[in-house]
Amino acid sequence: MADQSIFKIVFLNQGKVYEMYARSVGQSGLFGFIEVEEFLFGERSQVVVDPSEETLKSEFKGVRRTNIPMHSVIRVDEVEKQGVSRITGKAEGEASVMPFPTPLFDKPSGSSES
Repeated sequence: MADQSIFKIVFLNQGKVYEMYARSVGQSGLFGFIEVEEFLFGERSQVVVDPSEETLKSEFKGVRRTNIPMHSVIRVDEVEKQGVSRITGKAEGEASVMPFPTPLFDKPSGSSES
């Protein structure tokens, strides 16, 4: 049996950078989103516990599938080995104030709508 693919998904969520691992990543049925399924976390038998990974485990506990807005995705990589899922501080250049969400697509220039 061939090895299943492992994907590393890096995305922004509320001003923080999330790095997670999953078995399945694809286009969502919701316009402008990617769908991530089968999250992978480290084994509980590890002696050293990463608090960031524990936070992610509790945040995504019971979640089978999630949809991430395409404009929040930084990158998706297919990797050989699973790493440690984590949440890092603010993205480079992020302000301390959360910006108001903007539309994914602006109306075309020269539009007659007001």
